[in-house]
Amino acid sequence: MNKSNNSLSEQKKIGYFIKKLREKRGLTQKVFAKALKTSQSAVARMEKGGQNFSTRELMHISEILEHKIITLSSNELLDFQITGGHKLHGQITTNCSKNGAMGLLCVALLNRGKTILRGIPRIEEVKRLIEVLESIGVSIRWLENNTLEIIPPAKLKLGNLNRAAAVRTRSVLMLIGALAHREKKFTIPNAGGCKMGERPITAHRHALRALGISVKTLNGEYLVNSAQMRAGEVVMYESSDTATENALIAAALIPGQSLIEFASFNYQVQEICFFLEKLGVKIDGVGTSTLIVHGIKEINKTVEYWNSEDPIESMMWISAAVTTGSRLKIKRCPIDFLKLELLKLQTMGLKIKQSEIYKSKNGRTNLADIEVFLSKLRAPRDKIHAQPYPGINSDNLPFFVPIATQAEGTTLIHDWMWENRAIYFTEINRLGANVSLADPHRAFIQGPTPLTASQVVCPPALRPAVVILIAMLAARGTSVLRNIYSISRGYEDIAQRLNKIGADIKILKGL
Repeated sequence: MNKSNNSLSEQKKIGYFIKKLREKRGLTQKVFAKALKTSQSAVARMEKGGQNFSTRELMHISEILEHKIITLSSNELLDFQITGGHKLHGQITTNCSKNGAMGLLCVALLNRGKTILRGIPRIEEVKRLIEVLESIGVSIRWLENNTLEIIPPAKLKLGNLNRAAAVRTRSVLMLIGALAHREKKFTIPNAGGCKMGERPITAHRHALRALGISVKTLNGEYLVNSAQMRAGEVVMYESSDTATENALIAAALIPGQSLIEFASFNYQVQEICFFLEKLGVKIDGVGTSTLIVHGIKEINKTVEYWNSEDPIESMMWISAAVTTGSRLKIKRCPIDFLKLELLKLQTMGLKIKQSEIYKSKNGRTNLADIEVFLSKLRAPRDKIHAQPYPGINSDNLPFFVPIATQAEGTTLIHDWMWENRAIYFTEINRLGANVSLADPHRAFIQGPTPLTASQVVCPPALRPAVVILIAMLAARGTSVLRNIYSISRGYEDIAQRLNKIGADIKILKGL
């Protein structure tokens, strides 16, 4: 799906949402049009998805319908001014995982008691999911900087679900497994998140169907029916992290044994398993592709759990160090989920030093400190491509792009999982890189190339946006990276943390 089709899909979702709000307020199209000072035909076109809305227009519509349609973060109005060419130095500590946090927030709904989650990053993606949960009656408060207390109500108010926040994060899909135990029939809006082409929910649908939960796609939302929910045997349609998590969450409160085969066993899936075990759910095969969930009838307890560190953030620091030709120590790296990435980099000539392995605060995840040294890099002879774990993580693949700009020769990056993400890699050509596309999935990067400052707007996808940031750190001169919301979705205080290790980033108020 191309960029224009993606935009059209978003317009239809917003238009459908506006129509539902108008009808809920009891307004006819004629009355609504008069309030908007426009024509009835313009309202009809708007509700059919035929209008590309500005922020100002959506805020005006919100006022008339007395419902917030968009949730603007201050980060959507910010830019980064980056003076590049500085060496990074010292050490940086990996934060806890974005993807782990999103799954933990969803699975916490299974517990009718109090859940305390530690190591939850204060990022925009987490904030959107908190807005969704609070809208349906869940009590959530920050106890400390990165600690959340979650207490669900006796009865959820699904009719009040904040759809504007929900459509901005794909993680709402993982609420299906938990909400299926609260309501027999409900709807949630179509999931959003990064704009990287078509992102079907087939894997979720097949996994949940095997457990007696049907998910039907309607106009702008999913209709979920869990009246026939039962233990079952799930064969994953594909090795999807979030679909495996959804199946785990659903199976946890179905008494009896449920089998999940060809499951993802990536870091965020293991995080869900570790937490479910803390809740009293026995799971056989954790860390493998075959899971047996011994479901229980109810969970009602006070529980405290630590989210583990983010291997994707560790890889981001590694990429920043290598691209800028710096020596840097990255602490608390989830080493089991970085081994192949490190091996690929070592074959390219990167010199690293790894500490002894120690445990994360969850007591389960293996960590190590990794020190990166200035190295002369060469392009690998074969392509670099992602695979389901234990292959190179799909979220880590983009970080090889800025590294390849500094390697001798031509590097082929094959991003087969996503329709359009490789197209965003060409944005660093604005900084002097030599990236060419063979097709929407394969990018050739010629190096080494000196990078120079430029002005770039963040693409609407998290990892490609950070790739541009990394390239700007290495680019001589002063660059401007506009609209940094995409980055703030997944990284907490990234400018401040980079500045502490030698970067020069100023935060500007956007235009």
